[in-house]
Amino acid sequence: MTKVIFYRADGIYYGFEEKGHTGFAESGNDILCAALSAMTMLIINTVEISYATNVEYTIDEETTDIRVMVHSILPENSGTDSEKRYAVSGLIKGYYYQLNDMLEDYYDYLDVEVSDDYK
Repeated sequence: MTKVIFYRADGIYYGFEEKGHTGFAESGNDILCAALSAMTMLIINTVEISYATNVEYTIDEETTDIRVMVHSILPENSGTDSEKRYAVSGLIKGYYYQLNDMLEDYYDYLDVEVSDDYK
């Protein structure tokens, strides 16, 4: 099972962590794993390139654990304008809602939660 924890502060979604293998199918044939990977890379590339915002991410090739954080959009980082903050947070929040929709079909392979603890 893959557990995805989204991080939120004052209503702003600023990051997430994905841990574990989905176990939906064998490596190379796991469509759920492929979907998660594709959506994660879309978020990283969109934030970094389209929004020109620093995104901190790590991908552990061995465990497949992924951590994506965009601390620069938090209110205490005054260098980020509110439009960019709203756009980046909205993108991450959209991923959260997409995964929640997928839980209907993949509840045995996916767990999604939100944490308001600062990371």
